[in-house]
Amino acid sequence: MSKQWMSLVGALWLQSMAGTNTNFPAYSSQIKKLLSISQIQLNNLAFASDAGKLLGWFAGIAANYLPLWLVLLIGSILGLIGYGVQYLFLTNHINSLSYWHVFSLTFLAGNSICWINTVSYIVSIQNFPLDRQIAVGISTSYMSLSAKIVTDIVDVVNVYAPSKRAETYLLMNSVLPLFFAIVVAPVIREMKIDKSRKLSDGFRVMFVITIATGIYAVFTSVKPAISKLLPSLLSLIGMVIFLLLPIVVPLVENMKEHWHGKCWLRRDPRICDLSKLEEDVKTREEVIKEDSDVGFEVMEEIGAKRMLMKLDFWLYFCAYLFGGTLGLVYLNNLGQIADTRGFTETSSLVSLSSSFGFFGRLLPSLFDYLFSRSKYAISRPATIGLTLAPMTGAFFLLLNNSHISLYISTAIIGICTGAITSISVSQTTELFGTKNFGVNHNIVVANIPIGSFIFGDLAAMLYRKKENFLGSCLGIKCFQTTFIIWGCLCSLGTCLAFILHRRTQKFYTHLRGGY
Repeated sequence: MSKQWMSLVGALWLQSMAGTNTNFPAYSSQIKKLLSISQIQLNNLAFASDAGKLLGWFAGIAANYLPLWLVLLIGSILGLIGYGVQYLFLTNHINSLSYWHVFSLTFLAGNSICWINTVSYIVSIQNFPLDRQIAVGISTSYMSLSAKIVTDIVDVVNVYAPSKRAETYLLMNSVLPLFFAIVVAPVIREMKIDKSRKLSDGFRVMFVITIATGIYAVFTSVKPAISKLLPSLLSLIGMVIFLLLPIVVPLVENMKEHWHGKCWLRRDPRICDLSKLEEDVKTREEVIKEDSDVGFEVMEEIGAKRMLMKLDFWLYFCAYLFGGTLGLVYLNNLGQIADTRGFTETSSLVSLSSSFGFFGRLLPSLFDYLFSRSKYAISRPATIGLTLAPMTGAFFLLLNNSHISLYISTAIIGICTGAITSISVSQTTELFGTKNFGVNHNIVVANIPIGSFIFGDLAAMLYRKKENFLGSCLGIKCFQTTFIIWGCLCSLGTCLAFILHRRTQKFYTHLRGGY
């Protein structure tokens, strides 16, 4: 059991470094100046990072034939090359790189994320089959902290050299994922679990730790308010301590196994000792069987070809495209949006979106933990639809030019985007099964580069129409039309999600026990 928990801790540590593309807005303005490129070219670099997901299904296939630790190291090395060569170029260790060289390297770095994510998803789903939504939600929530963690490091390293922030971001993006991959490789593996067991006490502790981590991340993200109270170095030290806290669960579990023969099972509260284990076997097996019947059902087990022929897939694909992907496009353009409004604390906004994205990814698993077998639980497609509603309002709120509107909208879009990303993992398994998850889900998330290119370039072209003779734009007019279009598309995504809910309602009614 302790090894099972340690694999989850390893997965969340991996995820905390996997979102290397999420900190791009924090240094995108510097990249634009250093490379002397247009807004459309800058957007295409953001697209290149997302476009790496188009080949993410390679990671799914590799995971079927290679050890997970090897898949993990391959992905980390791809990131080392993609970001590392860009770092060497910006620090003048490489004489010249064309724009298309940088584009290709960014594509490679974006693809590396898929390999790391695939390993984390497989570990969470296979090692916690009855609690997969909870395990996936906890681990993937840490991915939203990537931008926050790296920004804290950059703030400490470049406190006296702000012009070097872009170089430091690229250096951290290249070496940190590889470092964490090497550290956790020994514990990242699928385990043979004889009986699928639910582990409520351990998850309860995990939730307390992750919620505390998120609160700390949000608090330290509002830099103007806390910079005098908490220096950058102390903020970083605190973040590192919170990242280490989850290891308490496998350590305590190991102590229980070693000294008391206890385990954290979901059962009626009572003392568990060796003398009672034998008489409890039948009761446990009945509970396990009952939980398996409720918690591990899928609509059908299908491969990629059959999945692409189903209407449910395209409803799901487009709802994600007009929801979570649209949120990611906004976050990719956050640096330029802040610049046009005269907002100088872009890194603070990036940290804020990262921190709220953390809660967004965590909330679905928390609700699943609390209400999974309740008649009040709603289907995942309906949850996606309800999540998109406030995001639609956030895009229209951005038509207000105040800084407070920018903060509120960024927080809402961050939390909603994170929630959809987390929900989608379980949504894919429930609609199309677990056997081909690695390939199927990478096909689903291929909507991200598609949306990044279409919506991002549309925003860049509308921005260019408002540019002055110096090639820049200031004021709400720069993205006004874009926000209106994004808001309308998000409302369309809401409708598609509820159509999918109606089509799958019978399955979810059965899954919830007939309610």
